[in-house]
Amino acid sequence: MRCSMFCSHISPHLNLSPMIIMKRFSAPISSYVSPRAQAIAEPAARVGFLGIGIMGSPMAHNLLKAGVDLTVWNRTKTKCDPLISLGAKYKPSPEEVAASCDVTFAMLADPQSAVDVAFGKHGAANGMGPGKGYVDVSTVDGDTSKLISGHIKSTGALFLEAPVSGSKKPAEDGQLIFLTAGDKTLYETVGSLLDIMGKSKFYLGDVGNGAAMKLVVNMIMGSMMASFSEGLLLCEKVGLDPDVLVKVVSQGAINAPMYSTKGPSMIQSLYPTAFPLKHQQKDLRLALELAESVSQSTPIAAAANELYKVAKSHGLSDQDFSAVIEALKSKIQHSENK
Repeated sequence: MRCSMFCSHISPHLNLSPMIIMKRFSAPISSYVSPRAQAIAEPAARVGFLGIGIMGSPMAHNLLKAGVDLTVWNRTKTKCDPLISLGAKYKPSPEEVAASCDVTFAMLADPQSAVDVAFGKHGAANGMGPGKGYVDVSTVDGDTSKLISGHIKSTGALFLEAPVSGSKKPAEDGQLIFLTAGDKTLYETVGSLLDIMGKSKFYLGDVGNGAAMKLVVNMIMGSMMASFSEGLLLCEKVGLDPDVLVKVVSQGAINAPMYSTKGPSMIQSLYPTAFPLKHQQKDLRLALELAESVSQSTPIAAAANELYKVAKSHGLSDQDFSAVIEALKSKIQHSENK
């Protein structure tokens, strides 16, 4: 079994029930239980999930498939409806979700949303207290994560930041990588839940370290996609088949799954959203701010960030981040028309 036994890590500070092993679910849940989910023991704890978007929806879905007692919330309630139809409960505010659950996960789009949901009006902190835990899986900067942690811990609850490496497909497949930091006790307690949603997890120490690691990872990814876009366009410009380039790079030392996954659709100027371009640009901006805070020069990431900003100005914010290639196309066209 991949996940650790939940009961062996139960903290005396958390009101979590012992693990129930291999419960059989009644319809309609049973029809959605995958073989992988059946191999994972089910925690009897009440779990909340805030933010049912591109990432949050499949993550919450995987928890449901594993039989987790799940309560969900999203600003737009209709996004919760598919999960509710599968057995999830719904509460009309983050506060009410946190009050009714032992552990609450949050997956929000940006730092401001993460702050608002954590401790704004009717925020989760209002429903937190001793015996509860809050796990923020959003991608935010370290200062924001520390701010949220302070508000959550002031209630007597535990806090763990756990941003994820991976986009929509890994989230659907339960193949995310969790970059966690904060209360070690909470990390150990929710380990089996992280194992349901991901393939690996790292504990990095103090709050802020998980956020920093995620920003570095996404800084590299954004720069790689910008460079890959340049390569595709140059290949085409000199008369080579960009489809062959995708095959070549996918078999060599520079192989990355996103090249073979996104390359073919990029060649056709199609950008189905797995990771929105606006979020990639946000993460690059936050990474550049992180670098600035320690006087680190990041010229490659800075150049990539400008391309993503151009792509946003062309109305591509909600397209996949691979749409950054359109910013390069416009630059090439502009230079040729001079």
